Amino acid sequence: MTPEQTKKFKYWQWRTIIGTMVGYIFYYLLRKNFSFAMPGLTAEYGISKTQLGAILTIAGLIYGISKFVNGMLADYKDGRWHMVTGLTVCTLTSFIFGLGANIAEWITGASYGAEFVNVLVIIFSILWIVNNIFQGCGFPPCNRLITHWVPSNELATKMSIWNTSHSIGAGIAGILCGILIMGYMGTDMSSDPETVSRIAENLEKSTTDSAVLVAAKNVGAWKWSFLIPAFIGVFGIIFLIATLRDTPKSVGLPELDKESEKSETKKDSAELKAYIRKHVFLNPVIWMLAIADFFVYVIRFAVLDWGPTFLREARGLSAAEAGWTVVIFEVFGVIGMLGAGWITDKVFGSRGTRTCLFCMLGAIISIVTFCLLPETTSPLLLLFVLAFAGMFIYGPQALIGVIASNHATRKAASSANGVIGMVSYVSVAISGVGFGFISDHFGWEMVFVTMVVMAVIGLLIFLPMWNMKRDSYGEDEAAVE
Repeated sequence: MTPEQTKKFKYWQWRTIIGTMVGYIFYYLLRKNFSFAMPGLTAEYGISKTQLGAILTIAGLIYGISKFVNGMLADYKDGRWHMVTGLTVCTLTSFIFGLGANIAEWITGASYGAEFVNVLVIIFSILWIVNNIFQGCGFPPCNRLITHWVPSNELATKMSIWNTSHSIGAGIAGILCGILIMGYMGTDMSSDPETVSRIAENLEKSTTDSAVLVAAKNVGAWKWSFLIPAFIGVFGIIFLIATLRDTPKSVGLPELDKESEKSETKKDSAELKAYIRKHVFLNPVIWMLAIADFFVYVIRFAVLDWGPTFLREARGLSAAEAGWTVVIFEVFGVIGMLGAGWITDKVFGSRGTRTCLFCMLGAIISIVTFCLLPETTSPLLLLFVLAFAGMFIYGPQALIGVIASNHATRKAASSANGVIGMVSYVSVAISGVGFGFISDHFGWEMVFVTMVVMAVIGLLIFLPMWNMKRDSYGEDEAAVE
């Protein structure tokens, strides 16, 4: 490239990284709001954690399939419009979700009772499934865009920067939905004996009386956890349209290498399909990474989806306190991702599996420490132990996709991450309905014991990949020659 082209390339490289980061934050806000609304849904309508976990499980499995399908599509489609389409539908479903109780009341003619709750659960299930189908339009086009703008020897560092969008999105969801909305919005019904009695009955398994009063002070707040993010999502759609473009070629710049140029001009060729089949579906490295990511996601979702509910019910924290705990968890997650990316490129020569191994060990130590803390432990100490767990678990979460992209090469990077996404989201069968069932019948302690077991298995999968090569680009070039 000429000096002018290099300068323009750097500008568009960082514009793409930051643009996709911000875009994915909007996606995340429209997905993680459900976790913060769950305690309100249980308190107000008696929807059990098993039912909520079932919704998370079904929608999560659908999301995994969607990531796979969209991963395949992303290697062929324009990344900008791919993202815009998904975010538009997610924004619409979040808005309708906030009106779910009104729709159920219109259908049943009642505002409470078994029939009303059953219809409400069906409405929520349908909407959340649709939301998760189109949430699959988030990561695959981001991965496509970034791998076309970032060379392989910089991918771990820069993709780790991008991956902070997960934590930033979850942190914003925690502040907006968990603290501001669930903590301060809604109607204060704590002086209404009938409402307090009904909430107490719905939370009969709660270990603290304070959970009843907290829920009674914010009746109906859960609706705004969907309506406000939906309004924000409109601005996200406009932002993506204005900010993103597809590959370097789309802005008059040369591609990173000849193979990328070739893949852009022969997207529908049998050659590309054969390449994807060899480097993705018949590649044992991709499947090992997918299985490892399954166990990483079990732990990650256990904290993100059930953390607020656990802290409120088992430790008596207020909605605001529980929300802040999750926010701090995500802040430490950002530190973990950035650190993991830097260590991978600078210490381990871009061999991310080595970093992942140490990260899983750190996660195990953190979760075991959390399990051993007594019930009288201060919320501050609980916060920091969870934060360290987040710091370690987000390392592999950020790096597995990078490792897969480097071994599938940028021609098939999105397809490889689609396969990994599909397998990893099978984890919701454990982190969703599985953990909901365990907490309902065996208590929260057993949930965390299960998390430790999952983390140990994940560590063992990374062990045989210690000496694995950095990428498959040399192999690809040899094949071409």
